[in-house]
Amino acid sequence: MTNETSMTNDTITAVRGIEVGHCTDARRPTGCSVVLARAGATGGVDVRGAAPGTRETDLLAPGNLVETVHAVLLAGGSAWGLDAASGVMRWLEGRGIGLTTGTAPGSLVPIVPAAVLFDLPVGDARIRPDADAGFAACEAASSAPVEQGSVGAGAGASVDEVRAVWYAYPMATFVTAEHFDDAVNALGDVREGSRPIAGARRAADSRELLDAAAAALAGEAVLPGLSGTNTTIGVIATDTALPKTRCMRLASAGHDGLARAIAPIHTMSDGDTLFALATGKAGEAPQADFNVLCLMAAEAVERACHRAVRAARSVRLPDGLWLPGLGDTPLKSN
Repeated sequence: MTNETSMTNDTITAVRGIEVGHCTDARRPTGCSVVLARAGATGGVDVRGAAPGTRETDLLAPGNLVETVHAVLLAGGSAWGLDAASGVMRWLEGRGIGLTTGTAPGSLVPIVPAAVLFDLPVGDARIRPDADAGFAACEAASSAPVEQGSVGAGAGASVDEVRAVWYAYPMATFVTAEHFDDAVNALGDVREGSRPIAGARRAADSRELLDAAAAALAGEAVLPGLSGTNTTIGVIATDTALPKTRCMRLASAGHDGLARAIAPIHTMSDGDTLFALATGKAGEAPQADFNVLCLMAAEAVERACHRAVRAARSVRLPDGLWLPGLGDTPLKSN
């Protein structure tokens, strides 16, 4: 699964053939992140949330024609953020990367699936990732260890909006050695075992976490989420060669990690979407057993969610709204 740099690079770019770039908007917490596979990769996707915001996911179905993906775009900005994928396409086209559909000018079509999360309440909602942001994320992409923290697609994300957004945490776009890149914007708490480590507080001036799942099961009233306002999106990558059917299964396995790390998960207000990319760049290296790959995918997603909340930092907005980050505002759970 890893190359010789994986001992020093514990991010998704340790996978041969993968580059990552972020674009973070300085005007408010939002942005986008691109996972590039310039030489192409086989792709799969599994959408579990009931309110997804996606692009080009149907073509990843095993029975459909296109086999090769050139990039995956993750963005804030809700459905507006899908516009950033066109900037990724423009960048790839300028470098001669894409699906050849003919010889006429403009017939090269880069394949760029995308997923977005809802961060519009954090600052001026008129500011969101656009095509220029997607292009800028590509310009910043490299195979160096990926920047962590509240950057790119995760810049304005938060955890546990069951009560109010100002009880939430900004989440980080994060990757792990097991090759996962994500942005956590979940309705539920992020948990380690049965213990919540990030989520809604019991009150605005409290340092005690609510434990949203336990509160709901006990009959405590929580504010219903607006459809589509909570989402965890991400990309799992391997340098093993896999067909589309197994890429889809790898993405599905990643959701096991989400279910272990976030509760509740896959709700009517979540748009949880995981992609899987297989670059086939392992060469003569021994190929991992596919069941082991699935196990690693679930572990990677779970760890990434935990480490994302620990990397997040506080966000203060011009109107005085403050989102406390777990990295600098330790709270306690029951």
